Amino acid sequence: MYALPYFKDHNPQAVFPFIKEHPFAFLTGSFSNGKPVATQVPMLLEEREGQWYLQGHIMRNTDHHKAFVENNQVLAVFHGPHTYVSATWYTQPHMGSTWNYMSVHAAGTLQFIPKESLITLMKKLTLHFEGNNPTSPPFMITYLPPMWIP
Repeated sequence: MYALPYFKDHNPQAVFPFIKEHPFAFLTGSFSNGKPVATQVPMLLEEREGQWYLQGHIMRNTDHHKAFVENNQVLAVFHGPHTYVSATWYTQPHMGSTWNYMSVHAAGTLQFIPKESLITLMKKLTLHFEGNNPTSPPFMITYLPPMWIP
């Protein structure tokens, strides 16, 4: 990803709606020895006392769970629209083909929330992704430790 300033938008009014529209994030980190791990996680963005948090869940006893326990530094990447841009579309003959895309990168510290908060979070996640259908029960409640990424 090019880190050119004119490709970046730090405005929460632009970034937060993007995260809400594309909540399935690629979450990556590493063990303390540097071995990388990654998983995809549905996430919700929430504000509490002026701070913004990403909320999601991962399964316990997996490689990524064990790595995040060892090293809580993570990066969540939210993907949006993307497309190939052919060099044949340019009027300048020396331009190369490229890829046009939108994404948000959110780095932070992962924190596992207490087990007592698990049911509340799972209900919130389920209701959100089930379109607020109150008959949709939270799934696999006893197996998923939720997390917070400030």
